[in-house]
Amino acid sequence: MKIGALILLALAAPGAAAAQQPSHEHGLMSGIAAVQPLYDRLKDLYLRSAELMPEQHYGFKPTPEVRTYGEILGHVANENYLFCAAAKSEENPNQADFEKTTAKAALVQAVKESFAYCDPAYRMDEMKAMEQIAFFRQKGSRLWVLVFNYGHDSEHYGNIVTYLRMKGLVPPSSQGGM
Repeated sequence: MKIGALILLALAAPGAAAAQQPSHEHGLMSGIAAVQPLYDRLKDLYLRSAELMPEQHYGFKPTPEVRTYGEILGHVANENYLFCAAAKSEENPNQADFEKTTAKAALVQAVKESFAYCDPAYRMDEMKAMEQIAFFRQKGSRLWVLVFNYGHDSEHYGNIVTYLRMKGLVPPSSQGGM
């Protein structure tokens, strides 16, 4: 019994020591540092998806009740500005409604620019990320707003994947290398 306890203690000690050391491994990060690589990956998936779909399918929608492929990209661009402006405590600089944009080149550019606008928010100082702000009549940290944005964009990436597959294309998240 004592030998078993000693073995468990010996096996647990390195893990306990490692937990005390700061790490940049994904599983041991917290706060903004933990969200940043997820955001970076999602941004890459959106940019690659926007380029992947041929322009003639930007008006595609599987049923009349849902957005077209282009409208989803435009919606994500609009919302990136909305969420990230709030997280940065800035006025939303976007005056366009990209959901009404139909040309592929313009939508690809809008998505790129919306993520570029968000980049500094996802790289803000940890202390600033924990400051409380109001968003959608709720209070939370700036990080909460960014996680909300990431969740929103992730939901719509699921739509993008379906649309790509319906057009016989392999979504970037299924192409390997990620």
